[in-house]
Amino acid sequence: MTQAETMARELKTMTGVVLPGNSTVAFREQAVPVPGHGQVLVRMKASSICGSDIRAIYREHLGVGDEAYRGVIAGHEPAGQIVEVGPGCKQFGVGDRVVLYHISGCGICEDCKTGYMISCHSQSRAAYGWQRDGGHAEYLLAEENTCIRLPDNLTYEDGALVACGFGTAWEALTRIGVNGRDRLLITGLGPVGLAAAMLGKALGARHVIGVDTSAHRIDLARTLGLVDDAFLSDADALGKIKDATGGKGCEASIDCSGAAPARKLALGGVRQWGRCAFVGEGSDVQFDVSPMLIHPQITLFGSWVTSLGHMEDLVERLSRWDLHPDKTVTHRFTLAQAADAYQVADAGQSGKVVIVSE
Repeated sequence: MTQAETMARELKTMTGVVLPGNSTVAFREQAVPVPGHGQVLVRMKASSICGSDIRAIYREHLGVGDEAYRGVIAGHEPAGQIVEVGPGCKQFGVGDRVVLYHISGCGICEDCKTGYMISCHSQSRAAYGWQRDGGHAEYLLAEENTCIRLPDNLTYEDGALVACGFGTAWEALTRIGVNGRDRLLITGLGPVGLAAAMLGKALGARHVIGVDTSAHRIDLARTLGLVDDAFLSDADALGKIKDATGGKGCEASIDCSGAAPARKLALGGVRQWGRCAFVGEGSDVQFDVSPMLIHPQITLFGSWVTSLGHMEDLVERLSRWDLHPDKTVTHRFTLAQAADAYQVADAGQSGKVVIVSE
């Protein structure tokens, strides 16, 4: 790029959303970035809000050290179209539709080599929307090696929802091996729980049971046809789960809430020799290990996000199955309406909330 081109480029600015904490949203004007070696510039089409954005950034800045929010443009669930490529790019070009794996790792550690950049421990690791600028803007500067091609039959909203919510659900469901022999229990019917229900059915689960503290979210899951049974999370919930499964419980369960009562319910609602996964972040849980885990021979999994390869696999299957994550979107806002979008997401009564291009 010549000096004249660089000066002209610096005159072109974009608007982005930052999260100061205290449940507030602010806007920042800055220059549209120029892609360097191995980088692409992506025009944002959809950027969804994740529960971790609400819990750990929007309300208050909870991260520490390398995991802390660095005041960058928010949004780690982006999808869009490439408008410029830097030198050294090998796979993608201008016009390609892409979804982003939301962490850029060092690329050389064991976790990065297996595609789990989420687990990279290098100081160079940076998550979009946390340590480097994310998708709540008009443009996003991305590493080409974090891009995944978005098939034409999937919407940009489908792609944005893959990045974290559906990817997290997919990783846990495949890790516990959900299949057509299983009944599946999901505790927490927020966006990740809805994703687990949709994908669980796609994997063949014959009977999907959902539990949540919100009657509104239970009604949403039922309306979308994602659950066969749904119960309020109260003192009677475990009994209702057992009644719905002939007294045995489900073969597989997944907690998507992170709440201690829901985690215990996910364990208690799975049958002997069953499998349970915890994906909901935060808090802790206490339970009597022998009667709840050891004696019924339960296998308990901890699952954190997904890998680049598994995310690519999910995108391919969504396209092949003609399955659309955007079915779980209940609210759409423009970038200028970002404060309203975060208020709706923070209320915890919605499906997925997405910021879309105007």
